Amino acid sequence: MLQSPERIILVTGASRGVGADVARRIAGADTHVIVNHCGRPERAEAVAQAIRDAGGHASTIAADVHDEFAVAAMIETIRARFGRLDALILNASGDDPHDAVRVNGDVHRRLATRAMPLMPTGARIVFVTSHQAHFYPDKAVPKGYAGVAASQRAAETALYAMRSELAHAGIGFTVVSAEMTGETVTAPAVVNAATTAQPVGIVYVGGAAHLMTA
Repeated sequence: MLQSPERIILVTGASRGVGADVARRIAGADTHVIVNHCGRPERAEAVAQAIRDAGGHASTIAADVHDEFAVAAMIETIRARFGRLDALILNASGDDPHDAVRVNGDVHRRLATRAMPLMPTGARIVFVTSHQAHFYPDKAVPKGYAGVAASQRAAETALYAMRSELAHAGIGFTVVSAEMTGETVTAPAVVNAATTAQPVGIVYVGGAAHLMTA
């Protein structure tokens, strides 16, 4: 097992978009960021290299979070290399928006369950979603987005069902809900949820328009 920085953080779907932005922002001299990707090693390595160039610590790991065996292998690699995981940031749509519809409750619940034995008291799990998915089906969604919204909503519901289990283990859980196109404002909220001393259960990013009935 290698000597590692103070915090080990895994960001799923971190080769682009919000996930990449979160990975870069949460990095630091005391943090090792694990940049998860699915078949985009060059993008993930670019994110990790940017973190290292800025004085942080980062590595990449390939795993399709929809693949149970790939997830098991990823968690085992983290266990063998670092021995722990201080934060798990679940970027709901992964590193390809077209794959978001594949997200479901089992995917993220399975990943969280696999990660829990590595997570010490005070660790965090942060689930990143959209307002359109968080309020589904009570609010209207853009044309063609219903499948994605339903899938992400199922994932959020499955993670909510784990709250007592997570609390018993001393692991915080926060949902960050933001506009679908709000990368620059979403990432700081995710970083804050993963690092603040007293995280809250739900964080809404952006204006109040998402609270209005369509």
